[in-house]
Amino acid sequence: MQFDDKVPIYYQIKNNLYHRIVAGDLAPGEKLPAVRQLAVDLTVNVNTVQRALSEMVTEQVLTSKRGVGNFVTTDTARITALKQRLSHGCIERLYTQLHALRLSDGEIVTAIQAYITANKEE
Repeated sequence: MQFDDKVPIYYQIKNNLYHRIVAGDLAPGEKLPAVRQLAVDLTVNVNTVQRALSEMVTEQVLTSKRGVGNFVTTDTARITALKQRLSHGCIERLYTQLHALRLSDGEIVTAIQAYITANKEE
């Protein structure tokens, strides 16, 4: 994982895990690696990983079982809401960037439709 110096590392770890959950790489109920193992894998401090996971537990995206580990929530409605929140954020950034290029809403929709048509997976 490549880290951006402008964004706190714990926040980037959270977002990476969010994306893995939404994409299905981490299934509902799946156990995450131990905090120390995640820290080693990501080459970050254990406290940084712990902060990211603690926030995710507070948000109820993860559940923590004392002595056992952290697990992805089995609440599919919460995962769906997370997916909507992430996709909305992506769309918002794209929309803002395209408006900065002075594209109208109609031009943005046309450009996105053309992009989708040109890049359809077959």
